[in-house]
Amino acid sequence: MNSYFNFADWLVIIVYLGGIIGLGIWFGKDQRNTRDYFLGSRNIPWWGIGVSIVAAETSALTIIGVPAYAFAAGGNIMFIQMIVGYVIARVILAVVMVPHYLKGEIYSPYQLLEQNLGVAPRRLAAAFFLFLETMAAGVRVYVACIPIRLLLGESVCSLGGLVDPILGAILLFVGLSLLYTYIGGVKAVIWTDAVQFGLFLLGGVFALFYIPTLIDGGWSSALKIAGDAGKLAWLNTTFTFSAPVNIWMGIIGGTVMVLSTHGAEQLIVQRVLACRDVADGRKALVLSAVLIFPLMLTFLLVGVLLWVFYVGTHHPFQIPLPEARPGSPSNDFIFPIFMMTEVPHILKGFLIVAILSAAMSSISSAITSLASVSTMDFIRQIVKGRDEHYFLRFSKISTVFWAAVLVGTAWLTREVEFVLNAAFSLRGLTAGALLGSLIIALFWKRLGARATMAGMIASLIVMNLIYWPAKVTALKPWWLATFGGEVFWPWFTLIGTLVTLGVAWAVRSVWPETAPRPPTTPA
Repeated sequence: MNSYFNFADWLVIIVYLGGIIGLGIWFGKDQRNTRDYFLGSRNIPWWGIGVSIVAAETSALTIIGVPAYAFAAGGNIMFIQMIVGYVIARVILAVVMVPHYLKGEIYSPYQLLEQNLGVAPRRLAAAFFLFLETMAAGVRVYVACIPIRLLLGESVCSLGGLVDPILGAILLFVGLSLLYTYIGGVKAVIWTDAVQFGLFLLGGVFALFYIPTLIDGGWSSALKIAGDAGKLAWLNTTFTFSAPVNIWMGIIGGTVMVLSTHGAEQLIVQRVLACRDVADGRKALVLSAVLIFPLMLTFLLVGVLLWVFYVGTHHPFQIPLPEARPGSPSNDFIFPIFMMTEVPHILKGFLIVAILSAAMSSISSAITSLASVSTMDFIRQIVKGRDEHYFLRFSKISTVFWAAVLVGTAWLTREVEFVLNAAFSLRGLTAGALLGSLIIALFWKRLGARATMAGMIASLIVMNLIYWPAKVTALKPWWLATFGGEVFWPWFTLIGTLVTLGVAWAVRSVWPETAPRPPTTPA
């Protein structure tokens, strides 16, 4: 076991793990049907759902990836410009989309496609989400297991040399998160998210005020060193399609991206669908808008202060930085290493608990959203004549299946050099297709199912052509050069949405659907 921890640290960690699993089981103990399992019986308070939304979207990427972003060479707090769009999008969704979500009772946003376009677009969108979330969540799970590997050490995580250490950490943590998710469903996930959000927010605030006490001159000296190095730069007004982040990426790209992540992707929409009514759904989204800005700013500043501590004042790392790839140290280990080596005992345990909270939130949220879509958008539509007991049992089997899939995808992403960019980029491959299809279903349904599906497929192809060639070859295709280099992920959703809408319109113009769409009754 790790020599940097004493009995009190381990006690804090063990009590937390036991308590959060017990809490999840308690809140989710009465699961009688899929409504209970995937919608939490629609009796969860709006504030709990609002906090859960923030916990699900930030997760371990916030506590580990955001400080790493600010710490990196050339890094700063310009990522905060993206949060402007995050807030704008939530307000738009609260006004425009929540009434559609809570008109009747639906289990995923893809049912809206069936109501307006037919069953085929619904299944295609659901399949896109399963593909999208599996890849993006795999990166998040890998991030979640970074502190586990450091915490338990190589020998324990490798199960005595039987497996790769990071695989052992992934198996352990996915297993713990699966336990209460399997039993309690979305209600257990939402309530444990609410508790976990409080823990990792407190962890960030503590680090923000503790790190300056380790620097000669305290806050004033730390801010001066950071400012002189450009680490406090937060505004970039230059419009570009490539990095770094600029204000236009936030206002335009960030807004469209969150319209998709919070409006067309089950990971977040599932929480809004669990609200009692439209008023509660709107309040939950507005609360998440209020919380997201200070949360992100806190962890960006933590990253800046870590840079001042380790680089600006030449404090040596007590644990060498592991390499994401040969010759490339992984900045994603920096905050966990700081917690383990520079923080007093007991407090060290609480800070590790903050990361574990974010980690378990990201894993459980992904598992339950994947299980919900696979069960309600596919199996329930295909398998007829079965009772609620059958579908509840299948939902739990599906939960275990997706946990196993996440273990595999998380292990495969261990070679990723910088997880924050990877997670957002992978999400952007299908985000535009999902948002575009939902826009058509609600506001442009005359385009029809065939044109919508053509637009979605075209969007997926285009986004893969933009993303993968820039990653796997040194040759830049001409369409990337047109944008001045590699297209940065904040623009992915906007590009994908425009392709979806444009191709759908073109297909409808040259190949109109003449046959009326048969009426459907969504499950």
